[in-house]
Amino acid sequence: MRSTTVLQLLWLLPAAAAAQTPAAAPPLAPLTVEKIMRDPAQWLGGLPSNAYWSEDGKRIYFSWNPDKARRDSLYTMTPDGKNVRKVSLTEQRSLPAQRGVYDVARRRKLYEKEGDIFLLDVKTGKVRRLTNTAERETDPAFALLEQQVQYTRGGNLFTWDPQTGETTQRTDFRRGPRPANPKPDKAEQYLRAQQLALFQVVRQREQDRQARERQQKALARLRPKAIYLGNQTVENLRLSPDGRYVTYTLAQAPSPDKVALVPNFVTASGFTEDISTRNKVGAGQTSYELGIYDLGRDTTFVLGYKEMKGLDEQPAYRKEYPLKAKAPLPASGKPADATAKEKPAEQRRVVPYGPYWSDNGQRAFLVVRSVDNKDRWIVSLDPATQKISLLDRQRDEAWINGPGIGYEAGNVGWLPDNRRVWFQSEETGYSHLYTVDVTTGQKKALTSGNFEVQQAQLSKDRKTWYLTANKTHPGEQHFYRLPVDGGTLTQLTSLTGGHEVVLSPDEKTLLVRYSAATKPWELYVMDNRPGARLRQLTRSTTPEFNGYAWREPEIVTIPARDGAQVYARLFRPAQPDPHRPAVVFVHGAGYLQNAHKWWSQYFREYMFHNLLVERGYTVLDIDYRGSSGYGRDWRTGIYRYMGDKDLTDHVDGAKLLVDKYNVDPQRIGIYGGSYGGFITLMAMFTQPDVFRAGAALRSVTDWAHYNHPYTGNILNEPYTDSLAYARSSPIYHAEGLKGALLMCHGMVDTNVHFQDIVRLSQRLIELGKDNWELAVYPVEDHAFVEPASWTDEYKRILKLFETHLRDQSPAAGGGGNNGSRGTR
Repeated sequence: MRSTTVLQLLWLLPAAAAAQTPAAAPPLAPLTVEKIMRDPAQWLGGLPSNAYWSEDGKRIYFSWNPDKARRDSLYTMTPDGKNVRKVSLTEQRSLPAQRGVYDVARRRKLYEKEGDIFLLDVKTGKVRRLTNTAERETDPAFALLEQQVQYTRGGNLFTWDPQTGETTQRTDFRRGPRPANPKPDKAEQYLRAQQLALFQVVRQREQDRQARERQQKALARLRPKAIYLGNQTVENLRLSPDGRYVTYTLAQAPSPDKVALVPNFVTASGFTEDISTRNKVGAGQTSYELGIYDLGRDTTFVLGYKEMKGLDEQPAYRKEYPLKAKAPLPASGKPADATAKEKPAEQRRVVPYGPYWSDNGQRAFLVVRSVDNKDRWIVSLDPATQKISLLDRQRDEAWINGPGIGYEAGNVGWLPDNRRVWFQSEETGYSHLYTVDVTTGQKKALTSGNFEVQQAQLSKDRKTWYLTANKTHPGEQHFYRLPVDGGTLTQLTSLTGGHEVVLSPDEKTLLVRYSAATKPWELYVMDNRPGARLRQLTRSTTPEFNGYAWREPEIVTIPARDGAQVYARLFRPAQPDPHRPAVVFVHGAGYLQNAHKWWSQYFREYMFHNLLVERGYTVLDIDYRGSSGYGRDWRTGIYRYMGDKDLTDHVDGAKLLVDKYNVDPQRIGIYGGSYGGFITLMAMFTQPDVFRAGAALRSVTDWAHYNHPYTGNILNEPYTDSLAYARSSPIYHAEGLKGALLMCHGMVDTNVHFQDIVRLSQRLIELGKDNWELAVYPVEDHAFVEPASWTDEYKRILKLFETHLRDQSPAAGGGGNNGSRGTR
């Protein structure tokens, strides 16, 4: 027995010693792909996110992973950074939901949690459960001038009275058509009359039936009217503040379209399993109408928009198509033969959002968006007359978007005077804050300048605006305050980088998630005054990460051929490789910013760029046309031609590398993922003399196969603007490939489908191209997850650049990779 104990102790001692004194991690320098593509939580650190205040301001909650677990957990601490602990699942279930709806005085908060509705008294912290049902309740809001609560259940609107505890059903929407009530034919009418004339018992029972029907109709008048939806659905139900009207949105789904299936080969079942994903651009879209139910008159209306200015204005691009093309686009990339005349202009379809009621319940407005996304109207609404009046119209021949605007209602509301509506608009070319007086129509800009207001909110007393904006530099985000009627914009944060700010409930303290170019995100607090010191709460990065001297990129501007100044991150080696190679990185999404001064969401790529610089490469990372942070014209610079200005910005960047930074023009590579993969393909196909090698990751190869919301805004629809699709899709330009091309794609990509890269591969085969290769990743979606996949992908990218930008002479191999066309 003793012998066994000794053996056990000998077995356990090394493990215990290792637990007490962890083995030092090997130094990062020199960087390798294997080191930097590990699970970031294991060596970089689990960075905090989703931070918010408790309702009383005594605690801070946030997602964090200091334990190097598989996923983040909810943590909490006091505002001084003490009492840090993980929140148990039991405690999480008892916490109020982070999101909810407050009353005007912010004394009460309504929220949904696990399908039920709760009411929180903010001062006392007391929570009252309003529903406890198997059916889900959603969309809680204060109603009837905040005297009651409204919510939706089963597609109908209910109110709850806190004084009586009574729940009232306000609508009775029913799916399907109204039940048929066929009129009897002449033979049936004759027989019925005969029976009533012959038999006393029949006459008596008929009288009893009619009496019961009259009684039921009288009772029914106390219930909401039955409204039959047919094949429509209903959403966004709202009771007017006076209780007279219920507004709702009717949605009509299109006829079923084909949906792309993505096969998943590596499954637990051992069988291939199809993933149903989405349809493709140009497929039928849901149509919407605003319904008004007048409870007093017990009748319903559907709002019309005939008075709305510009509703019949057709997009300018349609003038290029006097005839409507019916045939599909041929492989040549030229527009199809026109065979039918265009129909006369019709009123465009729209999507309504709202209504939004003033605090006193006397006024309402709607936001109305055209389905083609080229117009946004803000209109006042009188539900009694179903009349609308224009307050503001924003028109863009490209598409409406931008900070605080988005693709739906955007950031809108009422000022406390119940007379002025506030909203954001890109009217001047940058998203700014405006008000419009619904009584006079007078519009006022509260902010202005060549910068973007990226977020805006009113203070609790509604006397002050709090804004996030990039006023000091396009690559910096700071927090500001502004008087409610406009005036001096006061900057509160001061450090160079990005600041994501949440005000404490008493608005005396700012909870700040801050980062800089070489400093990942951490949590801080600061007093709500200009220049106050940030006090750090979390320290998440590991000694291994902190032990490396990460390079701070220079922010430079590239002079574009059309006179624009293009911002970029530049990484320069202290000791350039004798061959003077360079790599250009293309960020994804299109509408995204990466040439900024905070920690990049492309942190793996940032570390890869450090690796390249170690090896003597110069690296350029460009916020090309279409990127966010630079206003409307930058965003829409790719309209109807992706692969034009966004690509020439990279070509001009390559020229800058040659002219100013002594890069060999024969040794420039390019790579990127998603939209970055698309640009890489366009660069390799249409600018083969500029880029010697390229790595295209999870790339769009044919925009006609991408989704509708994204692509339809930029290129319209493939059957109405075939020219835009032909010139913007790499598959039509593949014959131009000269250099070495690596393509990588996840096989279960539900965003850019694997079919995209398969179709392009077949095109390259038929064109006789042999200077490309394809690596496939069987378990990866659009965003890779597994460290092994990241490592394999970037080892291939590094090998591509080392082989074709450093190891070969410019003449060797003719820019190709010796005919390799293998798959992983």
